[in-house]
Amino acid sequence: MTHFGIRALAMIHSIALLLRASSAALGNGGRPSGSADHPERGDVPGWVMITLMSAVLVAALLALAGPALEGLFNQAMDKVGN
Repeated sequence: MTHFGIRALAMIHSIALLLRASSAALGNGGRPSGSADHPERGDVPGWVMITLMSAVLVAALLALAGPALEGLFNQAMDKVGN
């Protein structure tokens, strides 16, 4: 496995741990305990989930395309070095 793949897997693992910790801390359907329901409160946990899922998607794409990108970069650096 390449360096990019290892880093991507580590990032995915960290995000999974963060999701588990945040869902356990929030509880009550994603709302902190003791907070009053306000009609304009917003959906912060939903936006957090979208952001984290985007990060997971980027990490997965990097894990899949990492070796090809690394080869392309090395080839470009070899051309510049000559």
